Amino acid sequence: MSLGTILIILLILLLIGAVPAWPYSRSWGIYPSGILGVVLVIVIILVLMRAI
Repeated sequence: MSLGTILIILLILLLIGAVPAWPYSRSWGIYPSGILGVVLVIVIILVLMRAI
């Protein structure tokens, strides 16, 4: 596995974990998953451009 593939898998798992599904995390809104989503998109773009 390349570094880019490992980063994408890790970020997808973090994105799933950041979804506000529990009662105490519903007040967080979309901020944790939104930030991780943006990071995931940036990493995917870098992998496609073969920068990573």
